This record gives sequence, C-alpha cells and structure tokens, in this order.
Amino acid sequence: MDYEVFILTRIREAYDATGDARHAVTEGLGRTGRLVTSAAAILMLSFLSMSTGPQTDLKILATGLGAGILIDAVVVRCLLVPALVALFGRANWWLPSSLARLLRIPAAAGPAAGLAAGEIAGPQGPRSEADLTVTRAR
Repeated sequence: MDYEVFILTRIREAYDATGDARHAVTEGLGRTGRLVTSAAAILMLSFLSMSTGPQTDLKILATGLGAGILIDAVVVRCLLVPALVALFGRANWWLPSSLARLLRIPAAAGPAAGLAAGEIAGPQGPRSEADLTVTRAR
C-alpha cells in the first residue's frame, strides 16, 4: 500500500497542475514506475531466495508471497489503478464538503482555473491572500 501512495500522490500533483487525468496518470507512472518496480523486484527476489530452503513449509510460503507481490505490482499498481484513475477522471478526487471543512482541505479539485491572481479557492469560495492574512491575525 505504501508504494500506491507514491503513485497516487504523483498522479494527484500532475492532475492539480494540468486538470487532465490521462496526462496525470502518464506523468505519475513515469515518475514512480522505476521505484515501484524496483521495490517489487527486490521483495520478489528475496522471497524467491527463501523458497530455495530445505523446509517445505517455507518453500510454499515464500513462493506464495513472491507470486502475490508480482501480481500486486503488475496487475494492481501498473494496470488496474492507473486505468481506473484515467477512467474516473475528476471523480477520483471528489470529497464531501463537510469532510473537506473538517480536514481543512479546499473543496475545489483540479487546477485553479477561473481564479484571479492571488486568490485561493476554499470551502466558502475564492478568497484573496489579504483576507487570509486578516483571518490569521485574529
């Protein structure tokens, strides 16, 4: 799961910059693909080396774990998740407004198109940086 966070973080950063889900998936996988593939290969090879031991129980466990990591890295992280992110587009980043207020996350997802220079989109709508300075001073 931890490497999935790397992939989705990079995809989200690219989506926030461009607003295009397909480009964001390409950019996110391009920036994290080597890391995830290397980590999966290291884990798979370590379990493969454990499967050469003399105990049958250890061989079965190590082979199963190695196969599971290979399936997870190839099917889930390289095929399934990127395809679903590209398919769902903006719906990937939808967050209910009440939860966004609770977490103090801006409700608007995607690029900050339509905002004037110096404005920040928040749950109450666009606000200028001057408004935020006054709010912080209180």
